[in-house]
Amino acid sequence: MADNYLILKSGFGAMEGPTAGSPGLAEKPVPAAASPSLSSLGAVFILLKSALGAGLLNFPWAFHKAGGVTPAFLVELVSLVFLISGLVILGYAASVSGQTTYQGVVGGLCGPALGKLCEACFIVNLLMISVAFLRVIGDQLEKLCGFLLPSTPPAPQPWCVDQRLTLPPLSALVILPLSVPREIGFQKYTSVLGTLAACYLALVIVVQYYTGPQGLAREPRPTQSPSSWTSVFSVFPTICFGFQCHEAGVSIYCSMTHRSLSHWALVSVLSLLACCLVYSLTGVYGFLTFGAEVSADILMSYPGDDVVIIVARALFGVSIVTVYPIALFLGRSVMQDFWRRSWCLACGPGALAEPSGPWVRVPLTVLWVAVTLAMALLLPDLSEIISIIGGISSFFIFIFPGLCLICAVNVQPVAARVRCCLEAWGVVSVLVGTFIFGQSTVAAALELL
Repeated sequence: MADNYLILKSGFGAMEGPTAGSPGLAEKPVPAAASPSLSSLGAVFILLKSALGAGLLNFPWAFHKAGGVTPAFLVELVSLVFLISGLVILGYAASVSGQTTYQGVVGGLCGPALGKLCEACFIVNLLMISVAFLRVIGDQLEKLCGFLLPSTPPAPQPWCVDQRLTLPPLSALVILPLSVPREIGFQKYTSVLGTLAACYLALVIVVQYYTGPQGLAREPRPTQSPSSWTSVFSVFPTICFGFQCHEAGVSIYCSMTHRSLSHWALVSVLSLLACCLVYSLTGVYGFLTFGAEVSADILMSYPGDDVVIIVARALFGVSIVTVYPIALFLGRSVMQDFWRRSWCLACGPGALAEPSGPWVRVPLTVLWVAVTLAMALLLPDLSEIISIIGGISSFFIFIFPGLCLICAVNVQPVAARVRCCLEAWGVVSVLVGTFIFGQSTVAAALELL
């Protein structure tokens, strides 16, 4: 299962080609990276691991922004319908198009122009996710250093615990070496770690609500209500940021042994329901614990000397450190494909046309780490990063799946009534995604100004 996770993650963005057994298409060989060797349980586990990432830390803050538990929970349930629908559509579109990557499916069904747009959104989304990862690592590192080098108020913390001093060495000495290799073999050992860290964090937040965070005065929290309809919709970017599994959905589907649409729908439902449970527990109990005072990173709201929270920070920090190279690898693979096409077109085949070689791979890796590190240190609040990522993620959850559905029903013979219903759902998905992207992008721009 872990090896399959590595295959999917490393292949998602690099492998292209038709899948065998695609309905309505001729039998064609399946690329080696997409060989159907993934069990149903493995698919559920991989989707669960993909979605339970850094977004888990932000759900309590999203509940506060939405105006309370009830409106945020309702928005989450509505989003869950589109989240599951998007995964099912991607499986159907992959079988129709015969492609094994997300961008390949979009380009194959919707045309090369939208395929290029998908690649651009893909890079920007992964770039901002990498920034969020570094920001989360920096915040937890600052708290851990503060615990190891305590200071007595009102004396300020030692200068050496500032993440502007600790995060660059960590990025240069740990994250960069892990990201340079052509393959990310160590990732097969981290899938279990990430899931356990997420479940441990949710359990800690629930227990801390009933026992009371150590060193935190317990006060009654006033009941909140949404300040406006826009505050309710402000939770969408966090939900989109949290459920970051659609980008890998096509590769997961193409690697399944039982590749039927009904089977894929069951896998999608089970995975996202489990994710929704963990996210809801974290969001509800984190918000009820801190109310309007909750931080965009829930762990930053707890005292720095609580041993249970220290363990949660360490687990989550290590998990994010090992996941960051995956985002870099996937984004770099798209840039490498662009490099290959551009170089071959301009100069023909040559040594520098091989994007996996060190002359191309290393500079791209250093550039990616440097840019994301600078952005992580310059952006003052994690919530601003999440707003940007959530807007871009709406393309992968709503807009591109909706467009793929509209195009896919015209490739195969479908009953007229069914086609109308599917096209209508595709249009609704595109419109909802466009609204979320516009609303979250405008809100993020206003906050940055």
